[in-house]
Amino acid sequence: MSSRLVALSFESHDPAVMGAFWAGLLGREIVEEPGGVLLPGAGSQLGLRFVDGTTEKSGWNRLHLHVTTSSSDAQQEALETVVRLGGRRRGTKPLPKDADIFMADPDGNEFCLIEPGSAYYAGAGLLGDVTCDGGPEVGLFWRDALGWALVWEEDDQTAIQSLAGGTKISFDTWPDPPRAGRDRQRFDLAASDPDAEAERLVSLGATRVRVDGAGRLILADPGGDEFSLSRG
Repeated sequence: MSSRLVALSFESHDPAVMGAFWAGLLGREIVEEPGGVLLPGAGSQLGLRFVDGTTEKSGWNRLHLHVTTSSSDAQQEALETVVRLGGRRRGTKPLPKDADIFMADPDGNEFCLIEPGSAYYAGAGLLGDVTCDGGPEVGLFWRDALGWALVWEEDDQTAIQSLAGGTKISFDTWPDPPRAGRDRQRFDLAASDPDAEAERLVSLGATRVRVDGAGRLILADPGGDEFSLSRG
């Protein structure tokens, strides 16, 4: 048994604005939900969820998205789309040539427009990667939790990917300051038998944290990052 990864969830003061931004950038539909919106992932692409939240952003996020591009022209078009939809470029240096471009969405969440032609993202799709702060033990936990394949392991870096391909999740140890307050982002998991799945996840190294207002069990992975588990 393994959990199904439904979406990466973001807290936002205006989920509708965030949903419209990311739907426009990724070419996805918007599904309204109580307290927010969901952008389902087609095929093996990771879904994105934006929910009401009051926690203020403090420092760098502990994870961010990598959006792939197929050419220099496509990367420039994506940059223009980001700005048109309400995002911005981070930094003021001249635009790099065929290199990653650092961006932020309307809520200030960091993400990257990846340089075209990167072999690492071959077959990963438009939402190529979610990169997270976490050592190898965190990457191996998520490999086992989701039943995904370990596709990269070097030094302190790991990456996993669904057996069907698509969006990767990578982990690296970042020299960031300690976590301040509650995280505004989390993975949302579903399982047919949440009670049994919770026991399995705890046996892999997760920790039970609380049950939220919607009845979802909130756990933390070995790196201390929270995620949710619900029936589905």
